[in-house]
Amino acid sequence: MANVIKLRKGLDINLKGKAQEKLVKAGIGEDIALVPDGFVGMTPKVVVREGDVVKAGDALFVNKHFPEVKFASPVSGSIEAVVRGDRRKVLAVKVKADKEQQYVDFGKKDVSGIDGDGVVASLLEAGLFGYIDQLPYAISANPSQKPKAIFVSALRDKPLASDFEFELKGNENDFQTGLTALSRIAKTYLGIGINQSANALTQAKNVEINVFDGPCPAGNVGVQVNNIDPVNKGEVVWTVDPTVVIFIGRLFNTGKVDLRRLVAVAGSMIKEPQYVETIVGAKIADIVKGNIDDSRKVRLIRGNVLTGKPVSTDEYLDGHTSEITAIPEGDDTDEMFGWIMPRMKQFSKNRSYFSWLMGKKEYDVDCRVKGGERHMIMSGEYDSVLPMDIYGEYLIKAILAGDIDRMEQLGIYEVSPEDFAVAEFVDSSKLELQKIVREGLDMLRKENA
Repeated sequence: MANVIKLRKGLDINLKGKAQEKLVKAGIGEDIALVPDGFVGMTPKVVVREGDVVKAGDALFVNKHFPEVKFASPVSGSIEAVVRGDRRKVLAVKVKADKEQQYVDFGKKDVSGIDGDGVVASLLEAGLFGYIDQLPYAISANPSQKPKAIFVSALRDKPLASDFEFELKGNENDFQTGLTALSRIAKTYLGIGINQSANALTQAKNVEINVFDGPCPAGNVGVQVNNIDPVNKGEVVWTVDPTVVIFIGRLFNTGKVDLRRLVAVAGSMIKEPQYVETIVGAKIADIVKGNIDDSRKVRLIRGNVLTGKPVSTDEYLDGHTSEITAIPEGDDTDEMFGWIMPRMKQFSKNRSYFSWLMGKKEYDVDCRVKGGERHMIMSGEYDSVLPMDIYGEYLIKAILAGDIDRMEQLGIYEVSPEDFAVAEFVDSSKLELQKIVREGLDMLRKENA
């Protein structure tokens, strides 16, 4: 029997343009690139040169600090370019894909007969281990540090987020194989939503299932860790995106690195919100081709509206992105009388607008901040939407002050930047909370190195 955990704090933001359960196959374009920035905390060292021929599964770069952690090419083809930025930072490794794909054969394996070390070794060999993250620090995991537990959250509840149950269809066997493989390493927890009913989730084997009943960010894996088995100083847990669980299952079931995935193309500036079957490293232009409404200035986001990053169509899908979102930029909006209007079509958590009288409806939001950064007010805003046993406002103040002892006492080891995404949305001080938390985690990691 699954455990049901009820969370009261949080905020659901119902936006216009959620992807419908319609699937379009984009295929594999010629222009594919693996983006190191998609793997937080990892310093890449490129191990290929322009003109080299690779198969899907061959390493393109490794983690400079842990060279055994490879990052596999999503496709076979020839290395077109190693794109670098300031101070020769590696921005992407581009591969010109073959029309007929060739794969490195790592051999099929029965996960029930492999121990945890064998699973880790297989993932390292195939270049998939780097897709596993860890707490503390919310970075790509260290393979030499064994976790006390592994957490998988199949609940995506951020605004316009993709529905994992739709992605799961046809991949149930690979998902279960992936869960079984992870369970060989450490005790594995699967978090699902109260409304999720797929048998592959509700009846998953070799894992402890926890059902989360509450508003966003109940689906955040950090929130789930905090409510099940909090991280203390000196402890490590691994967190795995559910799509990565499918990647892992495919590796053991087929012996190949297969990074095909579904991506939700959503937002009010998308003509037909839908799902696109593509591959990690695909060019965003190929994913949204012909589907963007250009009647207004558009903000294209790699990820969801709370935690994603602005991108252009010339950029690429990274390893952890499950949606591409398009919403109005908003800098061309002219509101007569400004704040004094009732604003029946705009969303407000604290009922500043009269739109709350309209009941549950979809909102067409834009990217305006609607105010400038100002002094932080201890108002309880963060705590009202942060379903974790920490004092969010005090933690932010400790990070801004650079007080490492205080940060540790206030639970920084348990959090990741995305846990503060909803708090950042409601923050009347307009602080970039996710950026502040990221800087605090990096400061702590450097101090403890």
